[in-house]
Amino acid sequence: MDKWQYLLLLGGCLLITLPLEFLGGGVYRQPRRLIRSLAPVLVVFLTWDAIAIVADVWHYNPRYISGIDVPFMPLEEFLFFVVIPICGLLTYTTVSASLGWLRRLRDKTTERSRR
Repeated sequence: MDKWQYLLLLGGCLLITLPLEFLGGGVYRQPRRLIRSLAPVLVVFLTWDAIAIVADVWHYNPRYISGIDVPFMPLEEFLFFVVIPICGLLTYTTVSASLGWLRRLRDKTTERSRR
């Protein structure tokens, strides 16, 4: 079970933030925009990690990773740079949508009280 901890944690992050998609996030419904948002993160941080791994600066405890590797790194490390930004985008877009909804509600209430 230990070797699946990292993957389970990433899956948990996605599950916890999934309801945000339906509360105004809309991140998964805009795949091109999502890919454009993820691309710079992936390029910079995957390159950085690959360099650190090859230089023997980063190490991963084999007890906590699946053993599946993508070039230069464990699968879990690659997925980290996909999953965590998606969770951040879901949170940001949902908070932005909620604040917009609250502003509109406040404006309607203010407009009614002026009459």
